[in-house]
Amino acid sequence: MAEGGPKKLWGGRFAASTERLAEAFNNSLEFDRRLWREDLEGSRAHARMLARQGILGAEEAQAILAGLDRIEEEIESGVFPWRDEYEDVHMNIEARLTELVGEVGGKLHTARSRNDQVATDLRLWLRRALVGLVEAQQKLARVLVAEAERHLEPPVILPGYTHLQRAQPVLLSHWFMAYYEMLSRDTTRLLDALFRMDESPLGAAALAGTSFPIDRHYTAGLLGFLEPMRNSLDAVGSRDFALEALSTIAIGQLTLSRLAEELVLYSSFEFGFVTLPDAFATGSSIMPQKKNPDIPELVRAKAGRLLGDLVALMSVVKGLPLAYNKDLQEDKEPLFDAVDAYRASLELMAAMLPGLEWHPETMKRAAAGGFALATDLADYLARKGLPFRQAHEVVGRLVRYLQEAGRELESLSLEELRTFSDLFDEDALALLSVEGSVASRNVYGGTAPEQVRARIAEAKEELEEDAP
Repeated sequence: MAEGGPKKLWGGRFAASTERLAEAFNNSLEFDRRLWREDLEGSRAHARMLARQGILGAEEAQAILAGLDRIEEEIESGVFPWRDEYEDVHMNIEARLTELVGEVGGKLHTARSRNDQVATDLRLWLRRALVGLVEAQQKLARVLVAEAERHLEPPVILPGYTHLQRAQPVLLSHWFMAYYEMLSRDTTRLLDALFRMDESPLGAAALAGTSFPIDRHYTAGLLGFLEPMRNSLDAVGSRDFALEALSTIAIGQLTLSRLAEELVLYSSFEFGFVTLPDAFATGSSIMPQKKNPDIPELVRAKAGRLLGDLVALMSVVKGLPLAYNKDLQEDKEPLFDAVDAYRASLELMAAMLPGLEWHPETMKRAAAGGFALATDLADYLARKGLPFRQAHEVVGRLVRYLQEAGRELESLSLEELRTFSDLFDEDALALLSVEGSVASRNVYGGTAPEQVRARIAEAKEELEEDAP
């Protein structure tokens, strides 16, 4: 290699390449441009406040507001000139504003920093996104309740499981309502997150506030926040509101993942309880007999992805000193990804559930099999006065007897029952049917039709009260 070659190469082409890499690495426009609406919203509030406080002249404020309106029109019509050299959505909008209205556009940033600007934009975006997720949750909740009601008359019976072993029969309606309860708690968590993030960072400036006589309460009100954040360091340097939102979204996706998993199992040949609508499943590329539950499987897989989003942001903020650090640029992609995936999962589940084709006879046979009614007989003996542990032993012997004979409980006669305990009477035979077993669980929260019907009625009232 010629003398001085490596140095020349490093100082020339390599250095230029590294510069471009650093610029691209620093650029967030590709993903944060979706905050444009919130950036305009925050800028309008800031401009109005500056004019109200006499920091901007009325004509200056009007020019800025008109420029922001023009930018909104350009973005919505797809003609806005997004430029990578301006690094992010905020600088792109500010640069375009100055092009449109002249030097007065630069006055918009008076008493403001990108630090409080981006924190405000993100809260505004996330607040709107969470409201949309709550609405999607409510839609799915209504579907769950409607499906529970639809399968209550006549009652469709499903095997209940513990440890994925057949345990006791339950109503399919009870199963639907279990997911309604879980989803309801997911909704309250999102509402809690919305309440705690209802504060405005705007006016915190870079980290210490500003020497200009601004009115942070006024801008908070214009933006629909309950109040301004009380500490400027906290306002620009904290992302716990995003962590809480991500956590609640991840928990919500876990609920959908469990529902999806059961549909994957129940639609398999081994279970045969349900057939998925064609629009939510696909055939195998080489096996014509297969119908793959693609959408439930993807909903299940998204849970892992959303947990990754949560861990990613937790890892970003875990060791950050106050106040703002560039690390916080990494707060948006996990949030955007999680919100998008969760919303799609909610909407797909709400669309798929009404199209499920359940197979009641197959489910009933499974519910009656595997000695699932044994506990009912043990409970019967306990009600007759036999200590439950002894009743458990009696029924255990009875089950072993049937297993050796290759028979099921429902085949027992009263005479056979009495060979195991003379406490058995005619009414014990009613417990040898899945209908009798389900009906006997007539306690608050139980699977008896009366209890499930009452809970469905309550849920319908709850959803009516929560309707927008």
